[in-house]
Amino acid sequence: MAQFINRFARLPDALFARVKATPLSDSRLLLWNQALAQQLQIEAWQQQPATLAALAGDGHLVGSEPLAALYAGHQFGVYVPQLGDGRALWLGELAVADGQCAELQLKGAGPTPFSRGADGRAVLRSSVREYLASEAMHGLGIPTTRALALFASSQLARRERWEPTAVVCRVAPTFIRFGSFEVLYWRGETALLKTLADFVIEQSYPDCQSAPNPYQALLQCVVLRTAELMAAWQAVGFVHGVMNSDNMSIAGLTLDYGPYGFLDRYVPDQVFNHSDDHGRYAFSQQPRIGLWNLYCLGQALIDLIGKDTTLAVLGQYEAHYQQAWQQNMAAKLGLSEWQPDDAALVEAWLALLAEQGADYTRAHRLLAYFSSTEAAGPVRDEFVDRAAFDQWAQRYQQRLQQQALSDAERQTMMLAVNPKYILRNYMAEHAIQQLEQHQDDSELQRLAHLLQQPYAEQEEYEAYFAHPPAWAEGIHLSCSS
Repeated sequence: MAQFINRFARLPDALFARVKATPLSDSRLLLWNQALAQQLQIEAWQQQPATLAALAGDGHLVGSEPLAALYAGHQFGVYVPQLGDGRALWLGELAVADGQCAELQLKGAGPTPFSRGADGRAVLRSSVREYLASEAMHGLGIPTTRALALFASSQLARRERWEPTAVVCRVAPTFIRFGSFEVLYWRGETALLKTLADFVIEQSYPDCQSAPNPYQALLQCVVLRTAELMAAWQAVGFVHGVMNSDNMSIAGLTLDYGPYGFLDRYVPDQVFNHSDDHGRYAFSQQPRIGLWNLYCLGQALIDLIGKDTTLAVLGQYEAHYQQAWQQNMAAKLGLSEWQPDDAALVEAWLALLAEQGADYTRAHRLLAYFSSTEAAGPVRDEFVDRAAFDQWAQRYQQRLQQQALSDAERQTMMLAVNPKYILRNYMAEHAIQQLEQHQDDSELQRLAHLLQQPYAEQEEYEAYFAHPPAWAEGIHLSCSS
């Protein structure tokens, strides 16, 4: 049975504020992640009403020490000196099997000292999207925070409109973010910053302790993980939507799901956040912004590492990203190894997708059935201009004939990395509408089940592989979404 150890709560009080949750009225459990609960050795919690109530913010878990963490960050490129957990509440850290630990956090459990006058609530639509996206990304094999439980309430909160509220209990090895260091750097709290860095190294990067400069080694690890995360987002067509530095995980996790989305049509400059007027966080900009945010972290650590060394470590990002991106794209196209000319082949493929407005997920999935010797197969029907596709396909066939993989072997490889199902925005929107308008959670339950195995053929869910409906183009998202 997992027990709370709460190492973060042993750090200096200046890093957080101790605060209790403010219960919602009549909360009810919508989703419970049994697989994650088993992993955390807390599956019995589902059968304990008092424990479930505490996970919704009503009551206390034995051993937990609720607190809201302090951090700052660069939002749309502008430094905001104090942010912090304004609607999130850290419950504690569980020690589970094999020395692994997991922090529990409630999102939407009421105001904290960092709420800046807001109500500290999360609305149902954003909470549904957070739960589904967390588990969708986990199913895709992309590092992410997880979702343990989703609770709904009839209590209302005002956003763009009055709407029902909810609480998500989310889980991560750590919720520390780049902004946790930035706030201490800009306040000149060098000793406290060093304490936090030592804690992160001990908690998340213990191998760095034996390095000549553990803080340099820490930054190197974060640079590598962030580069790999950006490459994974690009490979699957995920747009985070609000890549502020305070939304960047020190552990290289996908953190803080807001106005995110997965690409339908391949639009390189796709923006899902309706507040992002200049496209700062467009799909095509994410690798660059990942590096920009790492510079914010590097600046915060500079007194512990030194300027020249910090810049040298940050300079490794591009090579890490390119290597990870090439590996991902080689696998997506069924190439057994990356060759120098493959960059041009992949760029031509992506340009073709963009020019033709082809569906990113469907095109990659159907490409697995392409023949290296015969007709192109079903992927050809995804393109309006068949001649343009045929021109690229000829190059692709020639490339496939240069490797030893059979078509069957290549197909198996490609189906394992090109998902059949993603969490398209229209799917989440439909589930939310059913909940809000009809108190019907059946669609939510279907999606939660479907997204556990996005690479598998699931005949009962074949409709979710279809092209999205026309109305999906009109979905607009905000940070409240």
